[in-house]
Amino acid sequence: MNVYLEMRKLYEDYRGKKRIIGHSAEGRELFAFFAGTDSRPVGISQYAMHAREWITAELAAAQLARGVERGGVWFVPLVNPDGALLCTEGAGSVLDRGRREMLLRVNGSEDFSLWKANADCVDLNVNFDARWGTGLRNLTRPAPENYIGTRPFCAPESAALKNFTYLVRPDYTISWHTKGEEIYWAFHQSPLRALRDFLLAKELERSTGYPLRRTPHSAGGYKDWCIERLKIPAFTVEAGSDALMHPIGEEHLKEIIAKNLEALSALSEKR
Repeated sequence: MNVYLEMRKLYEDYRGKKRIIGHSAEGRELFAFFAGTDSRPVGISQYAMHAREWITAELAAAQLARGVERGGVWFVPLVNPDGALLCTEGAGSVLDRGRREMLLRVNGSEDFSLWKANADCVDLNVNFDARWGTGLRNLTRPAPENYIGTRPFCAPESAALKNFTYLVRPDYTISWHTKGEEIYWAFHQSPLRALRDFLLAKELERSTGYPLRRTPHSAGGYKDWCIERLKIPAFTVEAGSDALMHPIGEEHLKEIIAKNLEALSALSEKR
């Protein structure tokens, strides 16, 4: 299954507002789709930032079809297309020969099924300018996961999402990951903003059934950047039972969709 080609086909067929927000390290397009109206609130919902979590791109397609009753949402279903293809199809999906050889050295194996980073070994969810490099598990050398890169936004994918976020100026953002069935909502907010964000997080908890959690030792994520730099509510939803193994396959998609299909609509109603 080529998830990138699936998203490209979805983009070609989509009749609503859409745009290409940038390109990956290997030059693949980063697609965005809009559902709803231009009236506020407008959110950004992004998916598959981690390679092995490509199943969330399929969740994006279902949520896009569902839409929202109030406001609008920009969907970015496949932030890390190179990584997703590396995970599902192996090193043969890498277009640049030198990059392919480097990735094989870093991975130490031809099995990339647990890969999280992009095609330059940068873990996109630690590459944002939000206390960058201070996370407990951060690495300063290329690796399959947790490598922070040479500087914030050095990865073209994280830079594209940053620029798109500045363009949209969303009222909130949601990042979809796997796995664990929990919701992260906090990142050093002031007490008043923490109360605001907590009340919205409770709506996500109600709609998904996932409990709220804190991640005090993480930094550099998209959620973190949205909270700290833009001062807006931002959430990370970890879909899929923790009992499942990475990468979660399509056989579990129906259950993931069932638990998360109404989340964006519920949040937009309260925002």
